Amino acid sequence: MKPQTLFSVPVLLGATLLLGTALVPQAPEPTLKDAYKNYFPIGVAVAPRNLTGPESELIIQQFNSVTPENSMKMGPIHPEENRYNWTDTDAIVDFAQKNGIKVRGHNLCWHNQTPRWFFTDADGKQVTKDVLLARLQKHISDVAGRYKGKIYAWDVVNEAVPDTGSGMYRKSKFYEIIGEDYIQKAFEYAHAADPTAQLYYNDYNTENATKRERIYQLVKKLKANGVPIHGVGLQGHWSIYEPTKQELEESINRFASLGLKVQITELDVSVYPKEHERREKRPTDKSEYTPEMVEKQATHYKMLFDVFRKHKNAITNVTFWNVSDKTSWLDNFPVPGRKDYPLLFDQNYQPKKAYAGVVRF
Repeated sequence: MKPQTLFSVPVLLGATLLLGTALVPQAPEPTLKDAYKNYFPIGVAVAPRNLTGPESELIIQQFNSVTPENSMKMGPIHPEENRYNWTDTDAIVDFAQKNGIKVRGHNLCWHNQTPRWFFTDADGKQVTKDVLLARLQKHISDVAGRYKGKIYAWDVVNEAVPDTGSGMYRKSKFYEIIGEDYIQKAFEYAHAADPTAQLYYNDYNTENATKRERIYQLVKKLKANGVPIHGVGLQGHWSIYEPTKQELEESINRFASLGLKVQITELDVSVYPKEHERREKRPTDKSEYTPEMVEKQATHYKMLFDVFRKHKNAITNVTFWNVSDKTSWLDNFPVPGRKDYPLLFDQNYQPKKAYAGVVRF
């Protein structure tokens, strides 16, 4: 391994330097952001807890884009009609600006994690279409307006298409009360709040042929109606068993054919077969990261990034969903209490085998 120097101390690739009582992760060579400087920004989803200590060092070393993991979602940031929680998102945006890191906003409209007050009046009755549209407009105007010029891209509408059935639209409260127009309105409100921001429709399971086609038809209709939409976010919650190279390329090409940019917005590669619905733990569910899983994950990550680089003219960002295996949302989803190992850095913030296949090409 090639020695490298950081803080004037020679270290080996992926080593850790002990300063006082803190373990400071050393930057492997090359870093993610350097390896992809001629391709696209490399992002990571963060929470305020990631902004100090070893994780903040890793973020600064490796990434040039961040996405707030939860703090911008409707429930956390707007829990009551006349109250916003700005603290966590302000901290993330300030951290990014201080360190020259771009920010993606996530997200402005989602059927999940939406506070109950959004859909009900003072008596607990369901609000009218006009009331809900007014609330959606104010929410988007307040949130996107607060960070105007500081956030270069927004996930405007999240997961509006169902996984199953033949319908194009998820039967959410937004759809039930407003109809399909809520999607177009959300993009128009976002564009009015920040005309310079890039606006994305974001969804998961985009490599499933039938869901991909429904998403394609949705965004095609938005484009045809002159809606200010600039791209599609492929969430990238995948596994060592999916997607295939062909499925991924078909998705990228399908959306790019509309003149839309593509971003990989929430990338992780689970070591278990992919499931999209929470379920109870079974006796066969074990937390394990076997040598075979290590190899499969490394091979899969290499394939994914080979495809991303091939389509660099369409892809404008790749964002990992969490910093390292120390903490991942997949640790308890879909199986409560099961540990997952879906990222490029291990629980000690060291690069895994998959890392080399991503940065060396």
